[in-house]
Parts: sequence; structure tokens; C-alpha cells
Amino acid sequence: MGDKGKYYLTTAIAYASGKPHIGNTYEIVLADSIARFRRAEGYDVFFQTGTDEHGQKIELKAGEAGVTPKEFVDGAAAEIKRIWDLMDTSYDKFIRTTDEDHERQVQKIFKKLYDQGDIYKGAYEGWYCTPCESFWTESQLVDGKCPDCGREVKKAKEEAYFFKMSKYADRLIDHINTHPEFIQPVSRKNEMMNNFLLPGLQDLCVSRTSFKWGIPVTFDEKHVVYVWLDALTNYITGVGYDADGDSTEQYKKLWPADLHLIGKDIIRFHTIYWPIFLMALGEPLPKQVFGHPWLLQGEGKMSKSRGNVLYADELVEFFGVDAVRYFVLHEMPFENDGVISWELMVERLNSDLANTLGNLVNRTISMTNKYFGGVVESTGVTEPVDEELKALALETPLLVQASMEKLRVADALTQIFALFKRCNKYIDETMPWALAKDPEKQDRLKEVLYNLTECIAIGGELLEAFMPGTSKKILEQIGVAPRGLDAMGVYGQVPSGIKVTEKPEILFARQDLKEVMAKVEALHPAPAQTAGEAPKEAEAAGKEAIPGKPEITFEEFGKMEFKVGEIIACEEVKNSRKLLCSQVKIGDGVKQIVSGIRPQYQAEDMVGKKVMVLVNLKPAKLAGVLSEGMLLCAEDENGTLALLSPEKDMPSGAQIS
Repeated sequence: MGDKGKYYLTTAIAYASGKPHIGNTYEIVLADSIARFRRAEGYDVFFQTGTDEHGQKIELKAGEAGVTPKEFVDGAAAEIKRIWDLMDTSYDKFIRTTDEDHERQVQKIFKKLYDQGDIYKGAYEGWYCTPCESFWTESQLVDGKCPDCGREVKKAKEEAYFFKMSKYADRLIDHINTHPEFIQPVSRKNEMMNNFLLPGLQDLCVSRTSFKWGIPVTFDEKHVVYVWLDALTNYITGVGYDADGDSTEQYKKLWPADLHLIGKDIIRFHTIYWPIFLMALGEPLPKQVFGHPWLLQGEGKMSKSRGNVLYADELVEFFGVDAVRYFVLHEMPFENDGVISWELMVERLNSDLANTLGNLVNRTISMTNKYFGGVVESTGVTEPVDEELKALALETPLLVQASMEKLRVADALTQIFALFKRCNKYIDETMPWALAKDPEKQDRLKEVLYNLTECIAIGGELLEAFMPGTSKKILEQIGVAPRGLDAMGVYGQVPSGIKVTEKPEILFARQDLKEVMAKVEALHPAPAQTAGEAPKEAEAAGKEAIPGKPEITFEEFGKMEFKVGEIIACEEVKNSRKLLCSQVKIGDGVKQIVSGIRPQYQAEDMVGKKVMVLVNLKPAKLAGVLSEGMLLCAEDENGTLALLSPEKDMPSGAQIS
């Protein structure tokens, strides 16, 4: 499609604290599909990824492992890179925040911002809870103790450097308002504006003294640069930025980035802190930040503590690289979280990959070999049934391009597979096996097989961005070279007279769910019940019922107003281990509600839930955050909470009576 200029794409850099699970791996595969497609469109793509390697957590993990922090991150970074390579990702640079040139530039950036007055020295001060590692103000304490754990607190102070965020807030608000494409999806933009920017930004701590594993501040070496200033700057240091004004030609060519692809949980850092850092440095802002949703295991976010982690290399061992790539790309909606499980993987493998795609390619090649010695030939003997197939074959590349332009990768894959499904229907409509029995229908049969080969060539090449290995196998088996997106605008590009392979390779073999689950169970056996341990149900049965509350009159009950609400945004309350702050849409309005449900609900899992809300509760502050209502929950004697939701899908604002 010609040279369209540069396209600089980044992922968030992976935290080097351990092996990445499939939810982490999804991001690099998503970024790779975008990078590959942009290359096919004619862009000069530079695709950067890497690892974030500093911080207290890594210092502690290294100590537990009995190695130095550098030895620890060397091992973790190597494992992350191994997984990225296993997934056939085509990144151009893998940056590590322990790279010498990155560390040197971070120190220069910190000094520059300090010298121009954007960074100043201050201190955290307040009541400190050692077990929670949290500072609290006087008003946040409960009976003089930690509001989270109830333990004693002590007066404490930690010296730190802070960045003056408010200095640039108005300029950032203006940029977001005048560049609607800057934050995607739009729901993330609304969340940033309403929850953080418009209420007013607090100054940001950018150094720490309570641990040593970080980049030292050159002019005050008891301080290390805090993680976000260190990590975020990788996007410019990795391509040659120099804080002294001597940036490389590569930097001048590539910056600003065309796309930062990140998880929705770190959208605030990339759309508020990072742009403000860039403004302070006098550098252009990235063109777009896309906060993708989470890939969840079963009904919740993956975590080692929950024991529900799936790893890419295990999945690849069972299903192959491209099957895993297909699944994570196809099953992830544009805005909402996707779900992965062994059962869903088997279902998709059998239905979409083995049946729709694999069977189509195999049948077409086998029939071409059986009837015409493997030679594909166009005879021009067409019938009306061909036109719908041809029209879809020409439309599909345009649909895929339109979807990829909007980063709707799952939609693009669905459109390619719609063409494959139409090919299968075309086989049923034309019945090649019946045509083969009629000597006078041989030219018609050749045209049918030519149409199938042409459509498989188009769909197969379009798959390259998403399933590169499979795309290559398909084109090789039908004997067709890649044509490029431009050539897909004209039907009939497969040369008449080409020869398909004699023995088609099975692209995806069907799998038996019971056999897969038996292997999974052998790989991850369920924890055995301890001898003599009573089942939880029996234990619960012996407990007394939860005591009730005093009776109230109907008039008293009538004073309470309950409505259905929809959670449109949710985040953890800073310095609290129990509280989540939800933005709840109730009819045309939005209420902010703080709830003590964090131990059992992840913030990112809350978005999209329909909940029952007490809307006329008097507003109050919890841990310093205003709460304007109450989410209704059920609670058993073990303290397990369950949010109450309407049995049927009801609109937000619906009255509960």
C-alpha cells in the first residue's frame, strides 16, 4: 500500500517480579497484531516492549530468594522475553529499565525537572501503620487506630521529592478536550476527567528513601527515583531521547508515539502523569493511549494467591501458538473484560480452528488433488451463487482494515472467519462431489475450486497479523505468494494453473475435552483435604444464625430509596486495603460510592455490574473519600460478601420496591 510513514507502538513494560500469566501475555500479542497489520498497510513500524525492573517489591523478592536484585531481574526479564518470543511477537526493541543508557537519562530527566522547579523536596507525614505500610491523616483514623487493620499507629515522616502536577493540569484538560482520540476507549477518558483531573490533582511523590533498589537521584543519593517516573520514561529513552537536547535521529523520527497500548488498570499513569512529565520536558504528547480490558480466568482476575493462573507456555503446549493467539485476540471485547478457561479453549479450537478453518483448507486442497491432480484453474464458468462469495471476499479486507483502524482486533478476526464460514456454505451450495460425477460440469467444478482457493488466499493472508504461522502454512499449501492489501481489491489474483500441495497438513487437530481436562488435572492437581478436616459446609451448619436487628415500621422503611445502578468505573481507595470507590450510574446521574468489599472484589471486575443501591443515604467520608450511597450486599457468617443484583437485566435507575 506504499510508504505511509512511521508508526511507533509500545506496550507497557512488564514488571519483572515473576513469570507473566496469560493475562499479561495478552497485551504483547494484541500489540503484535497491530504492529503486523500496520506493516502490511505500508507503515514503517517500530514496536517496543520490555521490563520494569526497580522497586521495593523486587528488592524484597530478591532478598527472599537469596540473590541480589540485579540477579533476580536478570532471571525474570529473561523469562518474560522467552514468553514474548514463544508467542511469535515481532517487537523491534526489548528495553530494560536497568539498561545503563536508560538509567543515565532518568537521572538527567530528574535533575532537569528539579532545576526548572517542577520537582521540589518535601515529606510524607502522618500516622503510620507498619503492617499496612500506610500513612493516615488524623481524620482518617478510627478510634485513634489504623482504619484498615485496627492496629496501633505511630507518628512518622519520610523525606521525598514531589512533582507539581497541578501546574500542568489545565493544559492537560485542554489537550484531552481538543484531542478526542487521545484516550481510548471513551469510557477511560471520562473516568480520568471526572475522577482525577476535574476534582484537582495532588502533587506526586517521585522519590523514595525507604528502599535502595532504584535509580539514585544524582544530587541526593539517599533517594531513588520512584517507579513511575523511571518506568514511564522508557518510551522516550528507548528510542534515543536525551534530556540535554542531544536526542538521536531515531528519536526525532519516531516521537511522538502513535500508540501506547496498556492495561486499563494503569490508564491514570499514562494519561495524566506521563503527559504532564512530557509537558514539563517540552516534548510532544503521544497520539493515543488505549487502555485494553482484562483477560480473566473463569469469573475473576488471575492471581497466584487465588491459584487460578494460566500461563502462555502451558497453553501453547496443549493447543499451539496460533490457537492461543487466536483465542486471546478473539475472546477479548473492545471495552469489557474477556474470559479464558481450558473448556473455552477446547471449544474454540474445535469449532473455529479445526472445523471452520482447518476443515475448509483441507477439503479444498483434497478435492483439487482428487479431481484435477492438484491444479487450480479458472474457467470463467460462473453461476449467480458465486456473486455473494466474491462480494464478501472483496469486502472483507476493507472491513478488517476499518476494524483495525479503531483497534477493534476481535472484530477484525470475526470478519476474516465470516469469510471462511461463507466458503464452507459455498461448498454446501455448489456440491463439488456432485459436479465431479458429471463430465459436462468439469469446467464448473474447476471454477468452484478456484473461487474457494481465491477466498482462502485472501483470508489466509489477512490472518498474518493475528496468526502468522497459520497464515504462512495456508498460503504455502495452496501454492500462493502473499499479494499485499492493495491487490485484494481485485478478485482473481490467484494465478490460474498453480498447484496445491499433494498432502495437506492438518492445521488444527480436534481435541477431546475430557482428555484435556484429565491432563490439566495431572498438571495441576486439586489440593487434597487435610486428614480430619471437616468440610466447610458441615462447619458452617454448626454455627449460630446471624442475629437480627430491631423491627422497623413500614413508614421507616419507606424513607429509604433503593434503585438499580450500573458501575461505570471503580478503583481502589489509596492507603486502604478494604475500600473500593465506585462511580455508579443511576438513571441520568452518577453517584460515587465507597464500599468495604475490596478483599473479595477486584476494582476492574466491578465495571459493568448491575447492583442494588441505597441512594438516599446521607453522604459521608470513608478514608477521606466522599461516599454518596450504599451498595447492597449479602454477608454470611464467615464474612463472605456477595453484591446483590437484579435477577433480570434492568436499566440503571429502575426503582426497587
